[in-house]
Amino acid sequence: MIIDTLENLKNYIPLNPLFADVVSFIENNDLIKLEPGKHEIKGKDLFVNIINQKGKTKEEAVMETHRNMLDIQIPLDGDEVYGYMPLNDITIQAEYNAEKDLTKYPGQPSSSYVVCHPGMFAMFLPQDGHTPCISGAPEFKKAVFKVKM
Repeated sequence: MIIDTLENLKNYIPLNPLFADVVSFIENNDLIKLEPGKHEIKGKDLFVNIINQKGKTKEEAVMETHRNMLDIQIPLDGDEVYGYMPLNDITIQAEYNAEKDLTKYPGQPSSSYVVCHPGMFAMFLPQDGHTPCISGAPEFKKAVFKVKM
């Protein structure tokens, strides 16, 4: 898991060649003004989902992991709290959905939590269990970049 400011996202380009396209997309688009839905950048290898998300409590939010994609999650109009737990520490067994590249672990509590403000991002790699969408706001807007590993 990586937590940082958007201005520093360019420093992570050496980790994945598609990160340059993420940085370019953010520089050339006002994320808050994008319509909700999926916006393809490089086909199935890189896209962004713009989501109007209902805020959840820590108890309502669900831990998840991905195998083939990493997430760069960006809160756009309010704070978002993310739960975190290393994949190796997750104790609940759950089925992997290959079509969605998603495993959900209902009932798995996070071991720690971080807060991201607008202007920040949280990056979750396949080894990172994460519990997104925790917010005191009834609804908030966020961007989730899905990047092929």
